[in-house]
Amino acid sequence: MTSAHKSEKTAIWRFLAVLVIPLMGALSKITIQDGDKAPATGAFILAPNHYSEIDPLVIGVAMWKVGRMPRFLAKASLFKVPVLGAIMRRTKQVPVERTGAARSADPLAAARQITEHGLAVIIYPEGTLTRDPDYWPMRGKFGAVRMALDADIPIIPLAHWGTQLVLPRYGKLSLFPRKTIVVKYGDPVDLSPYRGKPINTALLAAATNDVMNDITDLLEDLRGETAPAERWDPAAMHQSETGHFDGA
Repeated sequence: MTSAHKSEKTAIWRFLAVLVIPLMGALSKITIQDGDKAPATGAFILAPNHYSEIDPLVIGVAMWKVGRMPRFLAKASLFKVPVLGAIMRRTKQVPVERTGAARSADPLAAARQITEHGLAVIIYPEGTLTRDPDYWPMRGKFGAVRMALDADIPIIPLAHWGTQLVLPRYGKLSLFPRKTIVVKYGDPVDLSPYRGKPINTALLAAATNDVMNDITDLLEDLRGETAPAERWDPAAMHQSETGHFDGA
């Protein structure tokens, strides 16, 4: 572990690790593949697949294991909650306004915070749990790519498999037996064709598709299967993109 890694593991992070890591260790064995592909220092966006409500804890442990502290985009209102807000500020979580006039400026403000502090920030490109019935990544949203281009920082794709055995999507927690979860880091997504160009919907869609392709490739490796040729699109399937849904 580098000195930069050690400096990130402050007292507040070690306190949180004492709470989370034994819990996740009791539920699962988390195995890391290609952890050296996570940048040792500097800002980057980690873009994982998302198919279980417990995913953030799994990814948080996966980040801890490679020596980087996990940060998430969080509703700005949470920073005003006693105790919770203090913890979020101390761990440099990234506030984002979800409504109101400040919303449009938030991505730029968040990008500045990420770069100024050299943070590793987790952004789920799908935005919510995948609607794909077989847990393959679905259509991505533009947030991760937009922030990476605004901040001129890399996106590292990540895939994990096995979390559904611990907590199936909208299901019940399975305590026994202990499950195995495999997490695989990927090479930085090649965003060079998009950097330095005017940002518009077509550019963001193409770059986001590249991110989702890289995540899907990693997941195919972990599952030993081939993903569907056409990525799941909730709108085309007349599904809501938020909240509980029938995964049949």
